[in-house]
Amino acid sequence: MLANTAGTVCIEALKTRQMTKSAKGTQEKPGKNVKAKSGLNRVILGTGWGQLGKMLDYKVANVVRVNPRNTSITCHECGHVEKASRQTQAKFKCVQCGHENNADVNAALNILALGTGAAGRGGVPALAAVGTPKNHQIDMEMAA
Repeated sequence: MLANTAGTVCIEALKTRQMTKSAKGTQEKPGKNVKAKSGLNRVILGTGWGQLGKMLDYKVANVVRVNPRNTSITCHECGHVEKASRQTQAKFKCVQCGHENNADVNAALNILALGTGAAGRGGVPALAAVGTPKNHQIDMEMAA
């Protein structure tokens, strides 16, 4: 659906190989939370982020990879970067301006702004004000 409706897709340039390194450590310096890290690695590898990127490269006219640094803790409205704004896995509330949104939607808008070069802050109308183009949203009826 993305390939048929979007000329440009913006994604994070995630380094899954580095993200999924073992936490076992050595005999002299054993790792911490090895079981939890192992489970996280399994989930990361199971999502197929790398494969999705390869498929997008093949199918979409323009795939833009952006630096993932702080995309999930940056307020899309005011640009303030603060870990405390990401209250839970799903909830984002900026500690500076009070902007609230789903954390994934807020991060996606930041990724889109970075990938398209949209300023979105500091007096320039934010992408959120114009809205996310319909062709960039997955229609749940079509997905079902």
